[in-house]
This record gives sequence, structure tokens and C-alpha cells, in this order.
Amino acid sequence: MEFWTEIKIAVNSKDIDRAGDIANVVVPNGIYIEDYTNLEQEVEEIAHIDLIDEGLLEKDRSKAFVHIYLEPGVSPAEAVAFLSERYNAEGIEHTIELLDCAEEDWRNNWKKYFNPIKVGKNLLIRPSWRDDYDPQGRIVLSIDPGLAFGTGSHETTRLCLEMCEKYMKKGDSVLDVGCGSGILGIATLLLGAEKAVGVDIDEAAVRTAEENAEINGVGDRFTAICGSFTDKVTGKYDIVLANIVADAIMFLSKGIRDFMKDDAVYVMSGIIDTRAEEVKNSVSEHFDIIEEHIENGWACFAAKAKK
Repeated sequence: MEFWTEIKIAVNSKDIDRAGDIANVVVPNGIYIEDYTNLEQEVEEIAHIDLIDEGLLEKDRSKAFVHIYLEPGVSPAEAVAFLSERYNAEGIEHTIELLDCAEEDWRNNWKKYFNPIKVGKNLLIRPSWRDDYDPQGRIVLSIDPGLAFGTGSHETTRLCLEMCEKYMKKGDSVLDVGCGSGILGIATLLLGAEKAVGVDIDEAAVRTAEENAEINGVGDRFTAICGSFTDKVTGKYDIVLANIVADAIMFLSKGIRDFMKDDAVYVMSGIIDTRAEEVKNSVSEHFDIIEEHIENGWACFAAKAKK
């Protein structure tokens, strides 16, 4: 028997309508709203009775809940990341729980739903456990995300890879800030970069990135570092990638200049479209935006440091 994954989001009652609308973007047909704000009035209108179960009357009226149900095998990791970013962008206070779902279970069950994905003009991203694929002349990147964000299927990763493919030259050096599974840095090496450094504050992500580099035969040219990039990374790079949330991009952008060669390109992704202008205005203090791409609610920018 397979189980669905339930994501339970708690928000303030006043925000429930907006929270529900955003959740519908993730799962159009699998959501349930739990809201007891107007319980007595609604029961009276529907049933014309004033006897309500005491357990319901004791419910916290200041909070409401969105329940999202994901089909068997779908990893909730990217759905949770999407929801959290959207709610933060809208100023909706929230907490997110995963219910009826052991971490190990979903980490393994979802694998059969992860199919090879074409990205840009030259890449095919395949799960490391899938052998039934035809590369059709594309460079194959084998990935095992483990518990790290980054399967390649999400728009933020894909937009970043497409932008990187456009601006990167053979022999370039690459820095990936917030590397997650290592997918971006490893992809650049397969596309012709000479070396790539991935840095992340999550130890599990760094381990996963190292393993993925080995799987793809580029372990000798890929360095994974755990910690803050400003403290741990040295040198200057031709391409700097940041597929992280909007606030982190704005916070880190000034410091990123110190790690860029004179003509380097800085690719930013993971930016929710409602915050695209805010991010552009912020990073434009230090960078000139040379290209932007917005797709399915996500923005990606390429930039060069101001002279």
C-alpha cells in the first residue's frame, strides 16, 4: 500500500484565503482548508442548529490550516521550498509540517517518478538509478539529490542552467553559492568548465554534492565546501551562480563581487516573480543586469559587476 504525503501549513486566520490560493499553484486539486474562524455562524446557516461539538469550539480560532496532499512517490522537498518562499514574499507568517510520512520513505519512494529531463541545448539530467534513457546526443548529468534541494526539474534550477550554458566558456572557473545537490557546478564541468567550487551551509548537501561529482567523473575538478562562502572560499571566478532565495541574493550580492574576475558573469535564480523588481533594484547597486528571464512565477538574472 502506498501513502500520500500531507503537507500541513499553519497560518494566521486573516491570511487563509491568500495562503490557499498560493497552495493551489502547487497542487490544484489536492488541498483542504481548515478554518474555524466563523464556526458558529456557518453551522447555523448550514444546519440551523446551535449545538456544536465542544472539541470544535475549543479549536484555536486565530489559526487556520492548509492541507496539501501529494500523490505517492512525489518528494515534498521542492513543494515546501516553493510554498515557504511564496509565503515569505507575501508576508504570510507560517509553519509547515510533513505528516504521515517518514523522511526515509519519501526519499526513496519518489525516485520512480523522477524521469530524465532535457535542459537547455546540450544537457540531459538523469536520476542515477535510471538506465532506461536515450541521451539523443546530449551530455548526460547523473544526479542523486538525496535530501538536498536540486533535482533539475524545478524552474529555478533549469533557468539557472540555461543562463549558465549561454554565458559560460570552455575552461572557465565556476563558483556555486548554496550548491545543494551540486547539480549546477557539476553541469558546468560537463559543459566544459575547468573547475567548480560548490559551497553550502548544509553538511548533508555538501556530502551529496561530492558524491554526485564522483558519479559524473568530475570529482577531481569539483570542490565542495561547508560553511559561509565569504569565510571559506578563496580566489576569483569567471562564473558565479546563486540559485537561492531573494533575501539571500540581496544580502550576499555585494560580497560576491570580491570573488568575480573583471569580466565575470553572475547568474541569480530562485527569485519569486513578485520580488523580481526588488532584487533587481538591490543588486543594481553593484551590478548591471545583462539579461533576465521570468517563467512560471520565477525570475533568473545574469549580471556583470559595474565598472
